Amino acid sequence: MGSQIKTVPFAGTKEQEAELLQVINEHKSDKGALMPILQKAQNIYGYLPIEVQTIISDELDIPLEKIYGVVTFYSQFSLNPKGKYKISVCLGTACYVKGSGDIYNKLMELLHIDGGECTPDGKFSLDACRCIGACGLAPVITINEDVYGRLTVDELPDILSKYA
Repeated sequence: MGSQIKTVPFAGTKEQEAELLQVINEHKSDKGALMPILQKAQNIYGYLPIEVQTIISDELDIPLEKIYGVVTFYSQFSLNPKGKYKISVCLGTACYVKGSGDIYNKLMELLHIDGGECTPDGKFSLDACRCIGACGLAPVITINEDVYGRLTVDELPDILSKYA
């Protein structure tokens, strides 16, 4: 953990690139095409690494800095790949008061990644979120569609082992 970000190497395929180029060509002449193209690009790749941003920049003749600015401004976009199992820790008030900060920290320790990152094997990604509407179960995490409530730090290794 710390300042060295662990990244999963970019593994885009020629098929994904062809699909992206087709999307760009379909929308290139539309006013305000950048957002829909970025959304579709993220659907194709699962995230928006610099390699994908560069293709969009080159094809639309928009400076890479502008694209990067849009991608980092909107929370719907991710610069990092998401794992097969997306772990989200609620840090809303009810969950935080009941210890979700400790749970988030313990998950970073157990997975050896920081928030917003993906494990090198691509299995887990970890993010924080705001209220998910399960305050009565605080503290809560989700792993993909599975919800785990009234958690303690000690339960985390067993929960993670279900997905290993």
